[in-house]
Amino acid sequence: MSYAYLFKYIIIGDTGVGKSCFLLQFTDKRFQPVHDLNIGVEFGTRMITIDSKPIKLQVWDTAGQEAFRSITRSYYRGAAGALLVYDITRRETFNHLASWLEEARQHANADMTIMLIGNKCDLSHRRALSTEEGEQFAKENSLIFMEASARTAQNVEEAFINTAATIYKRIQNGDIDVSDQSKGIIIGPREIPGLPFGRDGPFSQGTGCCG
Repeated sequence: MSYAYLFKYIIIGDTGVGKSCFLLQFTDKRFQPVHDLNIGVEFGTRMITIDSKPIKLQVWDTAGQEAFRSITRSYYRGAAGALLVYDITRRETFNHLASWLEEARQHANADMTIMLIGNKCDLSHRRALSTEEGEQFAKENSLIFMEASARTAQNVEEAFINTAATIYKRIQNGDIDVSDQSKGIIIGPREIPGLPFGRDGPFSQGTGCCG
């Protein structure tokens, strides 16, 4: 199925916050409670529809360990969207958000749309962070915010789709130059007849696929 646009995403955050489970729930609609730690980067793809247009999401799930941060940094470049994930049951993962955000804004293009995700909201009995704290951090840093659960799939679809809808709206408003592939957006043949798909840039160097 051809697409109108391809948006490249990156998922970032501490180890163990559920990044890989979040991606797997979105691409395969399943939850894998035991997941090996990422060694570098994995990715998955899925088609969605925004404003009656087919959008292909190419999502890169990065390793949270410090040892792999240099690999992760190379994937910021050329991302249209980022999901910044923390675990609502572990305050330290929330405390590290400022560092992740600083790194993202240092290495990514200025037009990247960032969604803040408070994952594991199914574990409300173990909650260490209030929803209001997540909302406040997002507001202070101009992020979209949502709590979600990779286990139950609550708000998983919404997180990816809402981010895509924001990117699409910015394209329609002329806020993003889609001719610049460093923005993480590829125009599909449905939008411009005869246009080649183009190169996938640094994202074509993925090390594995879980989608």
